[in-house]
Parts: sequence; structure tokens; C-alpha cells
Amino acid sequence: MTRSPDPHEGTGSPNSGPGEGRDQWNEYSESDRRAERGRHDPHGSPGELDERAGLEHDHPAVEHPHPRGSRAPLEHDTDNPPHEGTDSPKSGAEVGSDIPSHEDAGSPSEESSTSFVGHQIGTREYRRISISLFLAGLATFALLYDTQPILPLIGDEFGLRADEAALSVSVTTLGLALALLVAGPVSEVRGRTRIMFASLFVSAIVAVLVGLAPTWQILLFLRFVQGITVAGLPAVAMAYLSEEVHGSAQARAAGLYIGGTALGGMSGRLGVGALTEFLGWRGALVGMGVMAFACALAVWKWLPRSRGFVPGQAGLKNLWHQTAAIMRDPVLVGLFFIAAASMGSFVGVFNIMGYRLEEPPYSLSVGVSGLVFLVYALGSYASAFAGRAASKVGQRKVEPVAVTVMLIGLLITLLHPLWLVIVGLAIFTVGFFAVHGVASGWVAARAKAGVGATGQASSGYMFFYYTGSSIFGALAGTFWAWAAWPGVVLMAGVMLALVLVTSLLLKRTRSLGAR
Repeated sequence: MTRSPDPHEGTGSPNSGPGEGRDQWNEYSESDRRAERGRHDPHGSPGELDERAGLEHDHPAVEHPHPRGSRAPLEHDTDNPPHEGTDSPKSGAEVGSDIPSHEDAGSPSEESSTSFVGHQIGTREYRRISISLFLAGLATFALLYDTQPILPLIGDEFGLRADEAALSVSVTTLGLALALLVAGPVSEVRGRTRIMFASLFVSAIVAVLVGLAPTWQILLFLRFVQGITVAGLPAVAMAYLSEEVHGSAQARAAGLYIGGTALGGMSGRLGVGALTEFLGWRGALVGMGVMAFACALAVWKWLPRSRGFVPGQAGLKNLWHQTAAIMRDPVLVGLFFIAAASMGSFVGVFNIMGYRLEEPPYSLSVGVSGLVFLVYALGSYASAFAGRAASKVGQRKVEPVAVTVMLIGLLITLLHPLWLVIVGLAIFTVGFFAVHGVASGWVAARAKAGVGATGQASSGYMFFYYTGSSIFGALAGTFWAWAAWPGVVLMAGVMLALVLVTSLLLKRTRSLGAR
């Protein structure tokens, strides 16, 4: 019963300004660096600045060429980090000819430009990107978890135990995890927008078919397929933003996308719960598919074609070298574990919470118990706050605190009064979004400063994120059957304890810019 937030959730907010959430977008483009080169920072050494701002700078830990498809940082600029208030490069609207919108693009091929530095806040294209990715995130994550609030009803329909019904969520996230391994590298060669458009339209069609599935086996198969089809957006959204939006505006644009994923996870659960009261669970799932198709049409109409994308090298050899470089970085490996264990705990808790609330002493209906997902609204604010904190004191200091908040909220849910259970869930949710927001931004920054395979590293993070969701989301049903709610808390608590230890070990590591 959980949502994911996607790669995504947790850096900046829709209301954050250009200087906020810079832990996620701390590497400027090459053009930005050239504009800033030669400026001297009187406020401290590069290593000190890195640790204070939580930045991973540009001395690679592993020598490997930066892949095409994302802007690679220059290798010797750490003595001159960009400053707020310095002159910035011209916006995309000021460089070259007018920027074409999606409908003006003509050719379906992705357009690349070496002089393009990204759309600035205030331009029409920036607004189109922000709105389009908000709607894309809304549709994708509404579909991903829309069976979660109706697991008891699906179980009754097909005669399933709790752990069996939870497979309708787990197989979807498993399909998503596997597809991310392909979608990310493919987008480095084929482009971003094609993959996003195909993902949105096909996912909406599959969602309607899920609601019409006549048997449990067919429903389960279609949910697995749905996981594969929705992978296109989380695999490429952050890479698209890093290429198409100017560095000074990326945190704000990312915040709006992340807000869409958070709202999508919440609305998917709330919407299905509400529609089920009137249309039944099948009608509710069909209704979500229709909503997703409408969002896909809007995104296809409004999202501008890529201009900053540069195709990378195709081939398994290049993919293998990039993957090996990523897995040799102990910080990235630690962040991948954090993704799997924290998301697994989060999904497991929310998968079983519906069963707990529909049993005595609460005995709530599906529609009413689904209201607990309103706590997701706190997620966007939590991730934005954590991002700002990380930009001030560093990711290494913020991450252990966020994990501790998750643990406290989880333990509170052991209490019996309903209001305390909801308070515990709210605290648990705040902690999770903070953990995920800081970790996902840290992966992108670390990869861009080091191995350079930003898109592939982000896809790897999301692979472990959803693999954890698949495994522990289903395993929570087994612990529920064994020891009821205390068993679920035991499973999640052990995983979060390991996450806390990992985050403390990462606190002792050195940023790539430190001397």
C-alpha cells in the first residue's frame, strides 16, 4: 500500500526558488561552468564547500568517459564552484532561434544542440515542461499502486490470502524494476520523449484491461505488464529535466514533477477507494485508466521536444563498462541498499494497513480506510524540507536523521488508538519521503561528479527501489499472517535499522570534491 514516489520524489518543491533543493541539482552544465570559470571563492576550500553544501563535485572516483546523453561536468573546476548571484548563461529562449514547442517540432526525431543551455523560469517552454511532467507523474503513480487500497476486495473476489492479494502490487513494481534496467540505457541512445509518450499511452490502455480481467491469473499478468509499461517515465524524467531546463531552474521543475508523483500516489489510492463505493473495484480501476489516458493526451500535446539530448554510444560493451563503474563506487552501492530497504519497509506497512483498519476494533470501509493515504500530502513538503537542509549541511548529515524519523513513526503505529496510528503513519511517511528525496538526489549528484553515467545510475537506484518494494511488499503479508501488526512492524523495523547503519557508514565517506 504504498506509493512510490518516484525517482524521484524529494528535491525542491513546486514553490522552491532557484537556490533551493540544490543537493539534487548541484552540478551545473558545461556551459554554466565555462561562464563561472576563473572566479575565485573566498569562503573556503572546495572540500569544505562540498561538505557544507552537500555537493558531490567533479573529481571522478572511477576513471571512465562520461556517457553521451547527459551533460558531463568538467574535470578540473572544483576550485571555482558556481556562486549565486553571478552572471548566468543565457536562457534557452535567448540562444539561437525560437524554441519549438512539441507541436512545432515537425520531425519525430529528437533534436540536439550543443549551444542549448536549457529553458529558464518564465518561458513558455518551461511552463509546458512543468505542467506536462506534473501530469505525467500524476498518471503514472496513480496507476502503479491503484490496487493497494482494494486488496481485501480483490482477495474476497478470488479467494486469496493477504500475502497473495499483495502480489497485485508486488508484480507491478517487479515489472517496473526490470524494465528500468532497459529503459534507462535505451533512452541514452533513442531519446527521452518518445519513451515517455509510449509509456503513458500504453499504461493507460493496460490499466483498463486490468479492471476487466476475468481471472486472478490474468489480472496478475496484466499488472506485471503494467509495471513494464509505466517504467518509461521514472526512467527518463530526471534526465530529461537535467537536459532541457537551465541549471538555475531545475530544482523547481523537479519539485513540481515530484509533487505530481506524490499526488499521483495519493490520488490513485483515494480515487480508487472513492470510486469503489459507487462502481465497484473493477469500475474504479477502469476509471483510473481513463484518467491516465487523458493525462497522456495532455502530455503529448504540451511537452516540448528534446533539444539538449545528445545520443550516446549503443552496445552492450559500453553498458557493461558504465555498470561496472557505478557498482565500484561504495557510496552509490550504499544508496542503492537504502532505496531497496526503505521502500520495502514503506510498501510493506501500507500494503497491510488496509487489512488492519478493516478488522476489529476499527472495522472501517474501503473508502474510509483509504483516507489514511492523505498523509502522502506531507511527503512533498518533507522532501522539499530535507532537500533544503541537505543543501545547507550536506546529505551525509540529513539522511540518518530522516531514517530515525521513519523508525519513530513506525513504532508509534504499534499503539491502538486510531488517531495515534494515523499520527504514526504520518511521521513514518514524512521520514520516508525525506530519506528517498535526499538519497535519489545524492545518486544523481554523485554519478555526475564521478562516473558520469547519471541516467544509468538513477535507473539503477530505481531498480533497487522497486525491487525492495516487490520483495518486502509481498513478505509483509507473511509477517501479518504470522504475528499480525507487530510482525509487520518487526520486519520493517529490522530493515530500517540496517538502513540507519548504512547511512551512518556513508556519513564517514568523503565527497568527490573533498581533498
